[in-house]
Amino acid sequence: MAGKKWLRLVKSLHQKKYRNQHQLFFMEGAKAVGTLLEAGFVPERIFVTLNQELLFSHSQTEIISEQELKKISALQHPNGVLGVFRMPPQQAITSEDWIVTPEDWIVALDDVRDPGNLGTIIRLCDWFGIKNIVCSRTTVDCFNPKVLQATMGSIAQVNIVYSNLESYLKSLGLPIYGAVMEGTSVYQTALPTSGILLLGNEANGISASLMQSVDAKIAIPQFGRETAESLNVAMATGIVLSEIRRR
Repeated sequence: MAGKKWLRLVKSLHQKKYRNQHQLFFMEGAKAVGTLLEAGFVPERIFVTLNQELLFSHSQTEIISEQELKKISALQHPNGVLGVFRMPPQQAITSEDWIVTPEDWIVALDDVRDPGNLGTIIRLCDWFGIKNIVCSRTTVDCFNPKVLQATMGSIAQVNIVYSNLESYLKSLGLPIYGAVMEGTSVYQTALPTSGILLLGNEANGISASLMQSVDAKIAIPQFGRETAESLNVAMATGIVLSEIRRR
């Protein structure tokens, strides 16, 4: 059975300050943990219940009771596998990257707070082959357990940078397309082979200071009833990325 020290450590990783302090995070689920291992993430421990022990032959695998797993899990119904991993180093994105690979886009997130939204956006970027996400420092932590569950393992395929968004985006020298309610239809906008897709906070949208840096405002036209609320930020990301890739 798992030692009390490890159980306390994993429980502490539910909080951002301890994840940062230890440079560790945890992922749950056999498929998601396996995806991280295949991508080269370094495991500190892989906790499995007795019915899952044959799935992982890694030297860091340790059997844990279902009761112990329930105490440290972020899920209401734990699914038998919990891996503790070391955080990968943040890979800075610079304008020089586009000299080598000019045909690519970056997704930039301004104060996105909902873990499910960020996790879904990471998964969408993986699906559409977007390799880099730049987040404001007020955007939810990508190693938040709820974010990680929503990524379904796609966190292993996307580089995520947290920075002062305004100065960082300017340094890249790419055209910035802000997704807003009132803008030119994305279906009627000439989209380049590389650029930045900027999306804002769930309630307030893109901040006024960042809007000053936007080169073009794009919108997803509404075809249904006018009383319908605005699209969820993750849904909007998927629609715009689909249109970018369709071009």
